[in-house]
Amino acid sequence: LQWSSPPEAIERFKSQEIWFPPPQFYEFCRLCNFSSLSELHKFSSERALEGCEHWMPVMLTASDGSIQLLPGDELYPEDPDYTGEKKTIMSTDKKVEELMKEGSVFHRIVIKTIHNYAVYVNIQAKYKHINPVMINCDSSDYDSKL
Repeated sequence: LQWSSPPEAIERFKSQEIWFPPPQFYEFCRLCNFSSLSELHKFSSERALEGCEHWMPVMLTASDGSIQLLPGDELYPEDPDYTGEKKTIMSTDKKVEELMKEGSVFHRIVIKTIHNYAVYVNIQAKYKHINPVMINCDSSDYDSKL
């Protein structure tokens, strides 16, 4: 085991020392908004009674990568397949870059490779939650505070 701050964990992920799946990457990006554990505790205590939203990422396969769509994204389906019974497959012949240029309302994780993710969010988070810091593993252009 090794204790790491969220930015340190993201850097270790980018350098391929460790791996974590997209939902955990998203949460590490969200944790980058806080400069200390006490700040995180204060935030979580204040928003605890606001409620939660049920999330189910929906995978969209593009010709050169994948995108995990999250609620609020313009491509997120009206009726997502929560159980897998419908066996709905979302795919396109377009490239990820094309989908990003065509879109304007984002809540998604772009998966280029197993160690190259990018988080894009420009919607207002529900229930007084906080959006993740948008991080692209291609570069270190994020403003982490931890």
